[in-house]
Amino acid sequence: MKKLFFLLIFVFNFTILISAAEPTIWTVNTRAEILKGDAKGVSIDETGAVSLAPKLNEVFNTQQSYVWSSAADSAGNIYLGTGNDGKIFKVDAAGKGALFSDLAELDVNALAIGKDGALYAGTSPDGKVYRIDSSGKAVVYFDPPDKYIWSLAVLNDGSLAVGTGEVGKIYKVKAANATPESSLLFDSSETHIISMAVDKAGNLYAGTDANGIVLRITPEGKAFAVLDAALREIHELSVAPDGAVYALALSEAASTSRPNPSTVTGTGADGSTTVVAVTSTESATTTEQQPKSRYELAAAKSAVYRINPDGSNEVIWSSASVTGFSLYAHQNGSGVLLGTSDKGRIYNVTRDGRETLLLQTNEGQVSRIITDGKKLYATSSNAGKLYNFGTETVTEGTYDSSVRDAKNSALWGRVWWNGNGNIAVQTRTGNTAKPDETWSDWSAPLADSKGGSISSPKARFMQWRATLKNTATLNDVSVSYLANNIAPEILAIQLFPTSVGLFANPPQVVDPNIETLGLDPTAFGLPAAVPIPPRRAYQRGAKALQWTAEDRNGDKLEYDLYYRGINEKEFKLLRAGLRDNFFTLDGLALADGRYIFKVIAKDSPSNPLPLSLSGEKISEPMDIDNTAPQVAVIGAPQVNGDKARLTFEATDVSSFVSRAEYSVDGSEWQSVYADDGISDSPKERYTFEVTLKNPGEYSVTLRVFDQSGNAGNARVLVRR
Repeated sequence: MKKLFFLLIFVFNFTILISAAEPTIWTVNTRAEILKGDAKGVSIDETGAVSLAPKLNEVFNTQQSYVWSSAADSAGNIYLGTGNDGKIFKVDAAGKGALFSDLAELDVNALAIGKDGALYAGTSPDGKVYRIDSSGKAVVYFDPPDKYIWSLAVLNDGSLAVGTGEVGKIYKVKAANATPESSLLFDSSETHIISMAVDKAGNLYAGTDANGIVLRITPEGKAFAVLDAALREIHELSVAPDGAVYALALSEAASTSRPNPSTVTGTGADGSTTVVAVTSTESATTTEQQPKSRYELAAAKSAVYRINPDGSNEVIWSSASVTGFSLYAHQNGSGVLLGTSDKGRIYNVTRDGRETLLLQTNEGQVSRIITDGKKLYATSSNAGKLYNFGTETVTEGTYDSSVRDAKNSALWGRVWWNGNGNIAVQTRTGNTAKPDETWSDWSAPLADSKGGSISSPKARFMQWRATLKNTATLNDVSVSYLANNIAPEILAIQLFPTSVGLFANPPQVVDPNIETLGLDPTAFGLPAAVPIPPRRAYQRGAKALQWTAEDRNGDKLEYDLYYRGINEKEFKLLRAGLRDNFFTLDGLALADGRYIFKVIAKDSPSNPLPLSLSGEKISEPMDIDNTAPQVAVIGAPQVNGDKARLTFEATDVSSFVSRAEYSVDGSEWQSVYADDGISDSPKERYTFEVTLKNPGEYSVTLRVFDQSGNAGNARVLVRR
């Protein structure tokens, strides 16, 4: 009833591995493990420590599925562009929100506040740009032939830059009178202009799909590519106070695949053809070393680049599991906020790549992060809401761990933790993988970090919750449990051909103190304790078996091997207490016949004998044949000139004859077919001719093999 467990205790960076008939200790003390849980009002820093988070306030619920775009005006009003009903909502500085404008298209992909104070909205499909006055009245401001309007940006001269798809164009629309003037600013070879941003010098930055390029376009219309990302889509751009530009890139996991060229061609504002050289931080060679550098983007879903004012670029963050959807450059130059689809989380990423889980919204994704100059605002999708947050910290937050699967019904023992301040821990258990109404209620809280007994009932799954108050910090939590023992299984038994023997490979030489003290060999640079496959070698007449076993508790196993003849009733013990999962039988140890083998796996090395369990499996039949075929000469050789015709007969009592070959005077063996055309019977006749080149005496030998590789022969003398 024990679980052979691996208790990882980190003491002075030293790993101890305990293997005994004791409970399993589930310790959550790594950042990767902690991030699997749910953070409600708590942050998780780069070391995995849990503390109280900035206060997150829900300001307005649009009742729409998606908020695709947002903008803030000088009066503190926040505008939200949504999908899939093409509605725009206005939320005033007091947090009161209402429908502002209802457009004809499905999605409002982009919003921008013009220098005249008007709101501009870019829509899709059948892309249009609307100008919306303070009353919410919308008029078509620009109607290009392009299908999508993905991005808008207000240039320093008051003009509106419009990024489109599916033809990847950037238009410049002058903020003029009733009839605005438009011109083509840049015609790229890209499919979509997904994102745009303007720096203090008036340069327009544009992020593309499907080659992940960031273009810098000067006020004079000169384009230059400053980044060729390894990922295909530049989803968002954000300009930092020092002139650096941060770019959020998405991979094929979040976008459609396209080839990645080394140059981008386009048409400038003056109609000339521009060939733009691109830069890349990625090498054509990827490595599989662990841990991987953030520059290793072969498996990344998203990445954040920093394009420095001097034109160089660097990757400050990447992830193979988290998809970013929004980006905001801190105005103090410290780094960025990254909104993701990972439980609607917001991460703070510093310039040197240090990452903190700042907030969790519990919505599908954080689609936009903006500021009105006083507060930070985040919008979400699934469902479409507006939140604000700042420097104020909540006074209480909770962290819910991931669910622990004991693999079987378990007795949950104690819970204890390391941390500082006011922390209380509760537990709950259930028998469904996802907590639902069938789970137990949360237990009464335990406030002493030394912990106490878990009152939640015996069950397969378990979860704990930590409640933090004031300045509390939680570092790790441990839970002990004893899972019901599960019987081991023999999954398969493999039978090898005759004369193939299995032999143990030399074991890894390990200091005996490591095993005696229960230490983890990997802590000493040694391979993990996994079974070493046996080597195969020729052994005349050998019959070998190998089996695959599994123990759901991870117990050590030993095996008993039995056999019986196919027509016998009882199994006989062949070997007991085997630790290897293979056995080689001397074929001469058993008489010729057909046998069945039974393997019994026992977890007694890891459990008290009264509580140990076993599982067994029976093999397919195995034939043992050590008797060679009998070969006889039939009649006298018939000599005709330089040809001699000979006849032999071969008989096998245990299996059947499989092939034959002859040799003249010890020369090379030559194959010969049975008279009926195929060697496949217990008795076969072979008739063949040999050439006698010169007068004299010749010795002709016929060698015959049976199914098990046994060989018999006969010799006849022939005279010419």
